[in-house]
Amino acid sequence: MHITKLCVNGFKNLKNIEIYPHPSLNIFCGDNAQGKTNLIEAVWLCSGVKSFRKTKDKGMIDINGDTMSIELHFKNKQREQIVTYNMAKPNVREKNCKLNGVKLKSPSKLFGNFDCVVFTPEDLELSKGSPEVRREFLDLSVSQIKISYAEVAEKYDQLIEQRNMLLKNIALGKSQKDELEVWDIQLARMGAYISLLRYNYAKKLNSLASALYDEISGGAEKLELKYYSTVFNRLEGRQDYKNDLSSEYLACLENNRQEDIKAGFTQKGVHRDDLTAFINGLSARGFASQGQHRSVALVMKLAQAYILAEETGDAPCILLDDVLSELDPSRQEFVVSKIDGMQVFITCCDDSVPFEGRRGKLYKIKNGRIIS
Repeated sequence: MHITKLCVNGFKNLKNIEIYPHPSLNIFCGDNAQGKTNLIEAVWLCSGVKSFRKTKDKGMIDINGDTMSIELHFKNKQREQIVTYNMAKPNVREKNCKLNGVKLKSPSKLFGNFDCVVFTPEDLELSKGSPEVRREFLDLSVSQIKISYAEVAEKYDQLIEQRNMLLKNIALGKSQKDELEVWDIQLARMGAYISLLRYNYAKKLNSLASALYDEISGGAEKLELKYYSTVFNRLEGRQDYKNDLSSEYLACLENNRQEDIKAGFTQKGVHRDDLTAFINGLSARGFASQGQHRSVALVMKLAQAYILAEETGDAPCILLDDVLSELDPSRQEFVVSKIDGMQVFITCCDDSVPFEGRRGKLYKIKNGRIIS
């Protein structure tokens, strides 16, 4: 899969961008705050995922402008397709997204068509960051290969908020304990579904990431990734989330109701689970060095790309947003060697990146414009 044409205008500071990217390597070079990351973000939005920079709707349009437009042509093994993404003030929430000229209900409906994986400096915190960071990583990764998953995960989050409000009201005597049942039944079914898909994905991730880590460490260290569930003691070999797993999930919620009421929030569930990394049997969060954390994060992101390629039959587009500058030369070369054969968009402040011998294009960005 690769982008054949990209047009962006009015997205943040980007102005009249029109490029025909190389199917292999595309380097976007320029000083800070010139628009390099904005361009990567514009590409990412066309995958149907929310901004990796958590940009709010009103922040997507240039402060001095009224409209923004993105047009992305991409080609996979089957055909070439076109994504258009338009917004206008003052109704920034009314996004006009089309796939091959057909208007979609929301940008999320683009999901599963144009696939890409983004690496940002923040991703280097994936190993040592909070469990929430890893849950978000898992949810996005699973969603890319199971389109219906994202909707279930979003609905689960909404139900958890409602259940937590109810728990507080019960503690205040404003609601009754038996009102929890209707929420718990829904949460149990969705939570079991999410648990099973996350666990199965984590198994694939571990297989690939551990092999990559063995290579990056020269065989000196062994990495293991484990999905930790706050509800289930065992998920291996289990498949029936509608009955067996959801019943166990529901029992867990029911057994913890009193504790949840005291705490004022739901203490067990997929919203409290984690993906834990171990290096030579020791917890990475507790014992890994900065270099080890970065290696774990890199192999997790590379494994994400490999799984996406395996499941869809098409290699995703790789977006490297100022990541290589954060790595030492050996890790730079490792990343570059592992994305050979994929289309790559890379941002940097200078063009001294380790892509010797690989054909591609160099673009220079200044004040939101391509100047060469």
